[in-house]
Amino acid sequence: MLNQPVPDFEVPSTSNKIFRLSAASEKNLVIYFYPKDNTPGCTIEGQEFRDAYDDFAKLGCDIVGISRDSIKSHDGFKIKMDFPFELLSDSDESVCKLFNVIKMKNMYGKQVRGIERSTFVLDGKQILRREWRGVKVAGHVQEVLEFVKTLPRESHEP
Repeated sequence: MLNQPVPDFEVPSTSNKIFRLSAASEKNLVIYFYPKDNTPGCTIEGQEFRDAYDDFAKLGCDIVGISRDSIKSHDGFKIKMDFPFELLSDSDESVCKLFNVIKMKNMYGKQVRGIERSTFVLDGKQILRREWRGVKVAGHVQEVLEFVKTLPRESHEP
């Protein structure tokens, strides 16, 4: 999928909105997939994207987080953490399947199906320019920001 256009998709979003990829502005876009609202790693990752949000915005880059949680759960998480970006609900896993982020994982000695923490950067034409899979939270947001800085200037325009 790298260097290929990402097929359009539409899912419910926080702030009582619907997110449609094709309607996303011509900005670069970070899409980060995370396992679950209000869990330690997902909270830290979201906070780090929140804290770097202005740096991404200055580069003409939007951010969205996505998990299988409900919009009600996402709304509470977004408010509690003061996230300036939207969280998307993929309860039917259609976007997770599109990005191939559903994996079997070990949790407390049991195999469970869940989202593998992953991040994708799309340019303003919705072409996938970079992906990180099996993300470790520490240092990740800074690495994504450094990559966004390398994108061509044309795609930084609003």
